[in-house]
Amino acid sequence: MTLMSNLLIITLITSQRSLHKPMYFFIGNFSFLEMWYTSVTVPKMLKDLETGNKTISTTACISQFYFIFFLGATQHFLLTIMAYDRFLAICYPLRYNSLMSGSICGQLVAMAWVAGCLSISVPAAMMSKLVFCGPNTIDHFFCDFSPLLQLSCTDTWLNEIIFSAVAWTVILGCFIFTFLSYASVVITILKIPSSLGRQKAFSTCASHIVVVGIFFGTVIFMYIRPKAKNSSPVDKVVSVFYSVIVPLLNPMIYSLRNKEMKNALWRAMDKLKGR
Repeated sequence: MTLMSNLLIITLITSQRSLHKPMYFFIGNFSFLEMWYTSVTVPKMLKDLETGNKTISTTACISQFYFIFFLGATQHFLLTIMAYDRFLAICYPLRYNSLMSGSICGQLVAMAWVAGCLSISVPAAMMSKLVFCGPNTIDHFFCDFSPLLQLSCTDTWLNEIIFSAVAWTVILGCFIFTFLSYASVVITILKIPSSLGRQKAFSTCASHIVVVGIFFGTVIFMYIRPKAKNSSPVDKVVSVFYSVIVPLLNPMIYSLRNKEMKNALWRAMDKLKGR
């Protein structure tokens, strides 16, 4: 369902000219990211549940660790860019088209992917150097940071410091910037004299705020801690939420409740019926 709904969003955005706007360009990239983000953990988890064979090689485990955090960091950067896009659209509508041209949108998305890739490279490289010793049983459904550190026989203090520095920089940095963008949006909307105008403006970013709140709330709980190595059974529940449930709900919250997106969907369906 996650893959199909995100693929539907990408198809609509690429095929409907009415959706060829910066906001939907970012949403399309976000949906593309969500497809990969979900594919890193869910297929392996489903296979383990179906077959009962819950083994994974060290190489595959480190690879999964890298990609889950690479895509997660990229998700933070994309959500921040999307918040900035809404800030410009509502706070500076007359300059929006020049500030968010096609080339600038492409550059921002490329920067998000590159920054996400580079930000986790050092922690992943250091994780691959650790020595793991018995019983080699991960208390998790994917290769997360804390469960992996608990299996290491070597000193992991440097891994903790570097991972925490990256996590705090990426998560809190993006959260603060996103919060300031939406705070400015809300203040601008409240200054609109017409109630209909306020409602229309708020409807364009309300779903964005919901997604941002859910995602940042869960990852801050998981990774912004004094000691990243500590973990609890609650972590697995929260991990299921942000790695499985949130990507499933995002297309419905972010796009399919959007009026323009729904109109594009009906037009596409009418076109198919006409054929």
